[in-house]
Amino acid sequence: MKKLKNEAELLKKALVIGEKYAVNRGYNSFSATNSAKDKVESLYRLLVNDKLIQPLPVDSEDQPHMKHKLALWIAKKLPEDHTLLK
Repeated sequence: MKKLKNEAELLKKALVIGEKYAVNRGYNSFSATNSAKDKVESLYRLLVNDKLIQPLPVDSEDQPHMKHKLALWIAKKLPEDHTLLK
């Protein structure tokens, strides 16, 4: 797994946009007590279920890989001249 430039910031952006996507799909928004780990897993599973990202192999379905997958997802959705992609 090759680390992306600005991966932590991309993940934060993915969580914000992913939560908005989930709310638009009819899910309740995350509460302040939800951990980042829970948010990452929930959004990953929602995006896989909606076929917006490819699922990870079962043996590598862990937090670092899910975070990386979400960062890749948002990097593809951002415009090419976005500051996080430079």
